[in-house]
Amino acid sequence: MAKGIMKNRVVGVLIALLLASTFAIGVRAVEKLAPDEQEKARADIIKIGTLKIFGDLDKPEVIFLHDVHTEALEKKGKDCTACHLPKSNKIPGDIEEAVKGIDPLSPKFKRLEDTARKEVMDTYHTFCIDCHTQMRAEGDESGPVTCGKCHQETDLVSTRQPMGFDRSLHYRHSKTQEKKCERCHHKYDAEAEKLVYDKGNESTCRYCHLEEGADIPPYVEDKTQISKLSMREASHLDCIECHRKMAAKEQKAGPVQCRGCHSPEGQAKIERVEDIPRMERKQPDTVLVKTGEPVAEDNEGLGAVRMNVVPYNHKAHETYSDTCRVCHHASMETCSRCHTIGGSKLGDEVKLEQAYHMISSRKSCLGCHEENKQEDPNCSGCHYFMSPHRKQKDETCLKCHQEMTEDMEKMVRKARKEEDPEAMKELAEMMLTERTYLKETYSDEDIPEKLVIKEMMDQYEGAEFPHRKIVKKLQSNISEDKLAGFFHSDKGTLCQGCHHNSPPSKKPPKCVTCHGKPFDQNNPLRPGLLAAYHRQCMSCHEQMKIEKPTGCTGCHKKNPEKS
Repeated sequence: MAKGIMKNRVVGVLIALLLASTFAIGVRAVEKLAPDEQEKARADIIKIGTLKIFGDLDKPEVIFLHDVHTEALEKKGKDCTACHLPKSNKIPGDIEEAVKGIDPLSPKFKRLEDTARKEVMDTYHTFCIDCHTQMRAEGDESGPVTCGKCHQETDLVSTRQPMGFDRSLHYRHSKTQEKKCERCHHKYDAEAEKLVYDKGNESTCRYCHLEEGADIPPYVEDKTQISKLSMREASHLDCIECHRKMAAKEQKAGPVQCRGCHSPEGQAKIERVEDIPRMERKQPDTVLVKTGEPVAEDNEGLGAVRMNVVPYNHKAHETYSDTCRVCHHASMETCSRCHTIGGSKLGDEVKLEQAYHMISSRKSCLGCHEENKQEDPNCSGCHYFMSPHRKQKDETCLKCHQEMTEDMEKMVRKARKEEDPEAMKELAEMMLTERTYLKETYSDEDIPEKLVIKEMMDQYEGAEFPHRKIVKKLQSNISEDKLAGFFHSDKGTLCQGCHHNSPPSKKPPKCVTCHGKPFDQNNPLRPGLLAAYHRQCMSCHEQMKIEKPTGCTGCHKKNPEKS
């Protein structure tokens, strides 16, 4: 068993070294590399630039292949302590149980602190060169022992991918840890000067552990909650130590090598849970999103607002996203906590209206919807050409800020005045049940079966366009899409994917109405008819991942008279 423990522990050797290093190699996707580059692609490439903290470097950073060293040391029967010293300080409070049984190791190589430039440099030189020299003396393949062989540029290509917790991975960990949330979730108690667990108020690690070198965001009021450990340092220390502890107990554990978490191949092997139970955090099922403070009072003493409140199905949106941080990017509190009506420093001067409607940012409601439509092949064929900054029509606004009955208006005003959360929740549920979803388009008799595009007949014959078949296929693709069903408010909305500048109609104007046969130099942003057809059709096929037709004759037959 001791041998098994040693083997499992050794695979974590040197991993924390990356915490004291700088990733300076560009990340590129493997599938985008040339064949000769793919052989040089790795996820464990680290450039050791520790001495930068003391000033400019005299020599290039050292290229360090973490997994190569891990495997070499494993063959020698060595564990993580070959390079990393146990930390002298324990994690205090209730969290100590999380790492009981294995002492956390310092992320720094053969030291606990960065004392002085020469001392750190000598540490690397002494231990690395000695290890390489000893392995050579034993007849093993080893690394370089001269300056020029270590301090040099590389033609290796890093394929390191970011790693994070999605809903599937979170559920698997929660289940494995028997819902003992305190093993991962903690916050710093400045008065007690220790980490504590605040049950029911669990937050993501990234709220306290920032990206390395990142400035403290303006929305952070309590600076004591920002940890000195970066997200990279904290995740490697906690995750790897936990995986090592479980492996030592011969339990199924997660990866501890770079490629296990950060290579595309490693991430593809991570088991996914499809039917994920809802996360337990006392979160609401429904929310009534306020649209500002009351601006006046009626004769009943109830305040009125400029825009109708918005019912929000929180429970449903949990299943649409892989992480709560999609919406709660700063904290688990409400949007209005940081984003006020007029803007504030806490919200980086992003106003509440912008936080919901800024279509250029995925952090907003509209921006998230827009990006989803652009990424989904079933939607992107139509939405690809639509400007994300197009003007919203009044009826589009009313899809969210839905019209309310007089009784509803009184309910929301009274609930807000009395600050009654239960009444707000009840009203939100009532309003959500009033929503309608459209799942159909025009009937077959209103949709031409086929169209022949003849305007450009010359070298080729007219292109036969299976109009009805395409319309029906598009409708079938989005029939179960609630987002499309909700915002496609007219039977002709679907038609606007092609007839993009005309209102919904059973008989929209032809393309040639706007796109002239010759290019109109007075309207440089409006393509001519030839370009409009090819751009629209071919781009739609590309976005929807339709492989055919290909080539000119895939759509047009050769004109025998022009052959």
